[in-house]
Amino acid sequence: MTMRPISRRALLRGSGVAMALPLLECMQQRVRGATASVTPKRAAFFYVPNGVVQSQWRIGEVGAQFTMSPTLEPLARHQGKIAVFSGYDRIKVSGTDGHAQASTCWLSSAAHDQLSPAGYPLDRTLDQVIADTTGKETPFRSLELSCNPYRDNKESVYFDNISWYGYGHVARSLRDPQRVFQRLFEVQPEAESRSVLDLVLADAKSFGPRLGRADRRKLDEYMQAVRTVESQITRLQTRRDVVERLRPERPATPWPEMRRDEYIQLMGDLMILALRTDLTRVTTLMVAPERWGTPQTVEGVFAQPIVHHSMTHEQGNPEVSRKLALLDRFHVKQFAELVRKMDAVEEASGTLLDSILFTFGSGLSSGKTHVYSDLPVVIAGGGQGTLTTGRHQRAAERTPVGNLWLAVAQAMGCPIRRFADSDAVAPLV
Repeated sequence: MTMRPISRRALLRGSGVAMALPLLECMQQRVRGATASVTPKRAAFFYVPNGVVQSQWRIGEVGAQFTMSPTLEPLARHQGKIAVFSGYDRIKVSGTDGHAQASTCWLSSAAHDQLSPAGYPLDRTLDQVIADTTGKETPFRSLELSCNPYRDNKESVYFDNISWYGYGHVARSLRDPQRVFQRLFEVQPEAESRSVLDLVLADAKSFGPRLGRADRRKLDEYMQAVRTVESQITRLQTRRDVVERLRPERPATPWPEMRRDEYIQLMGDLMILALRTDLTRVTTLMVAPERWGTPQTVEGVFAQPIVHHSMTHEQGNPEVSRKLALLDRFHVKQFAELVRKMDAVEEASGTLLDSILFTFGSGLSSGKTHVYSDLPVVIAGGGQGTLTTGRHQRAAERTPVGNLWLAVAQAMGCPIRRFADSDAVAPLV
């Protein structure tokens, strides 16, 4: 029996009330006898500062039959849904801060001659390149988060942000969970903005007949920008039924007072909520800032506060190296828990994990020597069939990580043939 697909915009009407239907199987488009999923692809990035202890990170076997290293062991239960990548390098610019390059350039692989005023190479980052494509369908083009627990300002913008709109234009990360919640889920500010935009457009149109050609062109460009914001607000309003069904609660505990695992998981939960409600399809999450010298408490791992950056330069001490590996494993455990949560979110064509490319990594291989070769990379999820999981892939020596980022961008539907210093497309399948 052949059924006509029901529009996703269909409403239940009665007694003067209209309600949006939930997502039903019959709403999925039927193409040549097959059901095409309405589930969108997503991309998320989980950044760890200061590199990792390579001796505890590295995996020996290549291919599907591999044993998790001590650091990656928390991901063992998800081994069939992750891919580990080794051997990918990034260009290092001598004479400039190694940690600033690590975080700032992780997702851009900026060339050595694309220097900022501070001397660090800058370029558009992968998440923003992807958002150029996915952001046309969502209220927010991207979401940038940081689990920075510090109140002081010991470092510049280059150490606490991994997302850049373009040269010199940072996509600043949010680190207060309450502000993130307000931005994503509280509708009143957006509703007020919508009324303001209506007035702006009406006023702008009234000027039209009195303007010359050049001014009309400028006005048209301005109005187009306003319409873009208006469209984003409209998309936000259409997601409200989904948000209301989930009933997200505003975070109560101030972020500086949270345990490290609670803080990371809360920000991860907000990230997952934004993705599953389709408020955005691209997110970045920094576990902590680069190089920060303020002591950090990691409950359940260390009895006393530690300074991560300083420890990385003392790896010649076996005891320090052992403790650093414990911190690396703690970070992997947080990533694994978010992978588990994504896999528990059921969607039309599987789970949220099946539709995402969720990347774990660091801009440094080792914080001790500021090495940018053989970067640690794990990608979880299936990306709707664009990633073959359950394997360890080792690239040839001196393969640019730009090849891997290009592959991720293309898997997300970006119409690009090159990214940064890429010279080929890394195999994801």
